[in-house]
Amino acid sequence: MLVKIFGSAIHGVEAITITIEVNVGQGTRFCLVGLPDNAVKESEFRIETVIKNIGYKMPRLRTVVNMAPAGIRKAGSAYDLPIALGIVAASKQVIFTRNPEHYVIMGELSLDGALRPIRGILPMAMQAKKEGYRGIILPAQNAREAAIVEGLEVFSMQHINEVLAFLKGEEKECEAAKPYAASVSAEVDFSEISGQGTVKRAMEIAAAGGHNIILIGPPGSGKTMIAQRVPTILPPLSLQEALETTRIHSVAGKLAEDAGIISARPFRSPHHTISDVAMAGGGPVPQPGEISLAQNGVLFLDELPEYKRSVLEVLRQPMEERKITISRTRSSAEFPASFMLVAAMNPCPCGYFNHPDKPCSCPPGMVQKYLNRVSGPLLDRIDLHIEVTPVSPASLASTVRSETSDNIRERVMLARGRQLARFFDTDNQPRSPDGKARPTAHIYCNAQMTAKQLHHYCRLPPNARELLSQAMKKLQLSARAYERIIKVSRTIADLEGSEHITPHHIAEAIQYRTLDRDSWGRHY
Repeated sequence: MLVKIFGSAIHGVEAITITIEVNVGQGTRFCLVGLPDNAVKESEFRIETVIKNIGYKMPRLRTVVNMAPAGIRKAGSAYDLPIALGIVAASKQVIFTRNPEHYVIMGELSLDGALRPIRGILPMAMQAKKEGYRGIILPAQNAREAAIVEGLEVFSMQHINEVLAFLKGEEKECEAAKPYAASVSAEVDFSEISGQGTVKRAMEIAAAGGHNIILIGPPGSGKTMIAQRVPTILPPLSLQEALETTRIHSVAGKLAEDAGIISARPFRSPHHTISDVAMAGGGPVPQPGEISLAQNGVLFLDELPEYKRSVLEVLRQPMEERKITISRTRSSAEFPASFMLVAAMNPCPCGYFNHPDKPCSCPPGMVQKYLNRVSGPLLDRIDLHIEVTPVSPASLASTVRSETSDNIRERVMLARGRQLARFFDTDNQPRSPDGKARPTAHIYCNAQMTAKQLHHYCRLPPNARELLSQAMKKLQLSARAYERIIKVSRTIADLEGSEHITPHHIAEAIQYRTLDRDSWGRHY
C-alpha cells in the first residue's frame, strides 16, 4: 500500500515541500531513497524502536521510503515523525480518517515516541501557508513559532500517539497566535554616558539612516559602552522585519524553546577570534553566520584590527549587496545580511595616539601599520568615522542627566518615517494590480538606497555639489565614499525635517570621515 506524507526541507532561509512516499509490498528489505544524509538514514533504527514501543509492528515486508524531489538533499532528524506515520499507515496497522495530505508534518522522535523540537519551523509554516495546506503538525516546543503565521492551523503534539489519534479523527485545538508587539531593550540607556556629545550625535545619525559607523579612540573612552546602547535608539522592528529576523534565527537553531517571534533588534558581538565561516555562514549544509543573524539589527566588532584580515574582507560584499551567497559543489544558498555595522578600535597598538594627555609610545610607522590592518576598501564602506576623545573628570562628576535613549529614539523614528514615506510611492515605484502604491521591497532606510534611488532622491544644489567636489579632491575620496557622504547628508536633512539637502548637511557629513584625513597616522 502506498501512503504520502508531506514534510519540509530548509534551503538557505527558505523551505521546500518534501513528499515522503512510503510503500509496503513484497520483499524483505527496508530502503530509504531520495538523497538523505546520515541523520536521515539512521532514522530507520529510531523509527523501528518507536513503532515497537508504541504497540505496533515494524513490517517485515519490503518497505520503500522515497523522499521527493530526489535532487534536494534532506538533512537532520526532523523526518522521523512523517516516515514513522507513513510506515504504520502503509502497513495497514492504522486507518486515518483525516487525510494526512492536508498537513505538513515534521518532528524528531525519542525512542519512547516523544517528540523533540526541530529547527527552521517558521519558514516551513510560511511555505505551508503559501502552498495552501490546511495546517502543520509539529512538536509542542515549536508551536509558538509556527503560530506566527496567520491563516494556518498549528497542531502541537507531545507524542506520536497524539498525532496518530488526531489523524484517526480525535479533535485537537489549534495553537492560538499571539499578536505581535515590538520591544526595545531597557537594560541600558544613553543617559548613562557622560559627555561625548559629538559621538552621540553621530550615533543618532547612524541609527536614523541605518549607516555603518566606526569609533576610534583610546582605551576607556567609552567606545564599547556607546556601541552597546545603539539598539536602544533604533526604531522597533516592524512585523515584516520581525518575520525576516525570526526566520533566520529559526533556521540557525538560535530560538529558545517555546519562543515566538523576535520582537527586539538583534545585537551580535562576535569575538575577534571568529572564523570566516562563522562570520559569513557555511558548513556542509549551509547555515547563516553572524552577518545574517544580525539581519535588521547591529553587528558590533570590538577591537576591529584584531580580527583576521580574511574575516574582515568577508564583510565587503555583504555590506554592499546586503546578502551573501554560500556556494557548495552541489548547491548554493543565499542568506540576507542587511545589518548596521558598528566597529570600535584603538588608534594605535598602545592606544594613546592623538591622546590629549598621555604620550603615544609606539615606534615610528607603527600607527599607520596598525591602521593598515583594516583595508581601505572596508573603511570605504563605513559611512561615519568618529574620533572618541577621553571624557573629562568634570563630565564624569557632573550630576546633570544626559539625554535618554527614548528621546533620541523619537527623533530617529521621525526620520525613519520620512524615509519610509519617501520610498513608499513615487512614479518610479511598483504598484499592485489594483493600482495602489506599495513600498519598495526591503528598503527601510537611507543606507539601503541603490544608486538609481540615490540620484532620484538626493539631488544636490550647485553650492552643495561644489562643496562636495572640493572635499573629494582634498581628501582623495573614492566614488563609493562620495555616494555614502550624500546618503549621510540625506539622513541629516531627514533629522532636521528638511526636504532638500543643503551645504551644511554636506559639511556635517564630510566631517564624519576622520580616517580620510592626513592627520591620522599618515606621517607618523
